[in-house]
Amino acid sequence: MTITRVASSSAKGLLAVAAGAAMLASAALAGNSGRDVTNDRLLNSEAEPENWIHHHGNYETHRYSPLSEVNRDTIGDLVVKWTYAMGDQHGGGQDPVKFRSSGLEGTPLAEDGYVYITTGWGTVSKLDARGGKGQLVWEYDPEADKDWAPSVLCCGINNRGVALGGHMVFSKVIDGRVIALNKADGSLIWEAQVADPGIAETMTGAPLVVNGLVLTGMAGAEFGVRGWVAALDMNTGEEQWRRHTIPAPGEPGNETWKDDHGAWATGGASTWVTGAYDPELNLIYWGTANPGPDWDNEYRPGDNLWSDSTIAFDATTGDFVWGFQHTPNDPYDYDSIAEKTLVDGVINGKFRRAVIHADRNGYVYAMDRVDGSYIWGTVYTDYENWSNGLDENGRPNSYDPNVDVQHYNPGTAAHRGTTTEVGAKGTVEGILCPSHAGAKNWSPTAYNPGTKMYYIPVNESCNRALTIVADPDWDPAVRQWFLGGYPYQTFGDSDPAVQFANGRFGRWVGSVTAIDVTSGNIAWKTHTDYPQYGGLLTTGGGLVFSTYAEGKLVALDALSGEELWEFDMGAGANAPAMTYEVEGRQMISVEVGYGGAHEQWSNDIHPELWLTNVANMLYTFGLHN
Repeated sequence: MTITRVASSSAKGLLAVAAGAAMLASAALAGNSGRDVTNDRLLNSEAEPENWIHHHGNYETHRYSPLSEVNRDTIGDLVVKWTYAMGDQHGGGQDPVKFRSSGLEGTPLAEDGYVYITTGWGTVSKLDARGGKGQLVWEYDPEADKDWAPSVLCCGINNRGVALGGHMVFSKVIDGRVIALNKADGSLIWEAQVADPGIAETMTGAPLVVNGLVLTGMAGAEFGVRGWVAALDMNTGEEQWRRHTIPAPGEPGNETWKDDHGAWATGGASTWVTGAYDPELNLIYWGTANPGPDWDNEYRPGDNLWSDSTIAFDATTGDFVWGFQHTPNDPYDYDSIAEKTLVDGVINGKFRRAVIHADRNGYVYAMDRVDGSYIWGTVYTDYENWSNGLDENGRPNSYDPNVDVQHYNPGTAAHRGTTTEVGAKGTVEGILCPSHAGAKNWSPTAYNPGTKMYYIPVNESCNRALTIVADPDWDPAVRQWFLGGYPYQTFGDSDPAVQFANGRFGRWVGSVTAIDVTSGNIAWKTHTDYPQYGGLLTTGGGLVFSTYAEGKLVALDALSGEELWEFDMGAGANAPAMTYEVEGRQMISVEVGYGGAHEQWSNDIHPELWLTNVANMLYTFGLHN
């Protein structure tokens, strides 16, 4: 078999390692070129459960598979079938502790017996999963600058996966490029510089292919960027539209930036997690990140639309249709970038077309997909102290419409103070629950249409934050942090409940929490020793799969949350599992390589995680018989 390793265009061609004659090589490539991933196949991905051709499983972001060979009764027979060493785990930049390694947060894609994966640095590999093994077919290295990139990243060296469309594989590179590769041989078809690394715009999420367009968001809200979503022609890479998430002067919503120094232009609201698509409404649903600066909300008085929001765009034109803001004038760093899950069904006794969103602020929301109106909201974390619940429109009860700078519940938000209040620092510290990392971070949820439950990977946590007055003359071209403060941890009692009661916060824990979508009520909650960093998968076998930070893959009963099976993979994990079928047998694959934001921001809270191996392996499981 021929293995082709493909370097980026700067390497002037292909680096090939041949294991046969040229004729055999051509035959091998022709044999694995596969079917085109047509628009019809993407729209009807549920019709081919043997494949996983969307980042989130389908356009609706369910992360659900009807495959059921692995189920409650057979889960005890699940074993490792094969592994693949992905490599490329080295760090970069000037801080060897903060960026000791690249992480694996990707979701593999699977089509007709072949699997597509990415490393944190964006190297794309195609594996042949047939015959009970994963054998490299081709590999493409985009050659990201390993010194530059980490110096302008907030949260780790990551790439969350590829997208398929036509005969191409689409991937992002951390330095702001989108690339299109030939699915058969990994050769570069086109490359487009979409984000601007000169102002610290980066890319970490998987693309989304919709009607011949490659949709992409971007990261960088901690560096004073202005967020956007862009659409590229699938065949050429030419940009078709770009829509910013913060309205400019003269656009509706800009009046919610009430400062006099143009804070909207550096106001964050980045879009670094992959969105969802409703083909009947022709709407895409995307989440936006925190406003900038993160903790000095007096720098940016007003609600700061559309930061911390769920946004609906017209998929063809990119025109803004509606938005729902979850935390106005956010002083907590409560991003709303999480994936959006589309659910049709009876909710509160009425048929609704809903979009479900688990926010970092500790609430899970159901909104109407057509107009964004509020349906229900539920606190899903054990520790929440800032809001006093939600009103009938889904706005926090502690929100004060008569002020432009929100402090929410007293003592929860860091803000500017006077020297008489806290001495020379001139700031008031906040004790926030959930922590700045959120009750849920980027790690994806899952929805099971059989149980009608929405499963959330939860970070049960609190911490403190401090405000530092932001500079109104700050220049985004300097590519430096634009935070207006910082979070930190105080170490008290190891019992989270005691910490919460006494305002002394140490270790963080986690849970998998199931929400009954028909009512918004919590159905069950299974607690874990560490926060849920990896994300979830649910299946027709009545299971929920979760990866644990300490290195376990775990299967829970989808109806009760009872742990049914676990396997220690020998290294920390913060990527979600997915499932597919090869030669009639169900397989479950997961990338194992701990790193990224969780390593940076929470390892000091759990020092033993610094000892976690960084393996960068793909594990694939199946039934032993």
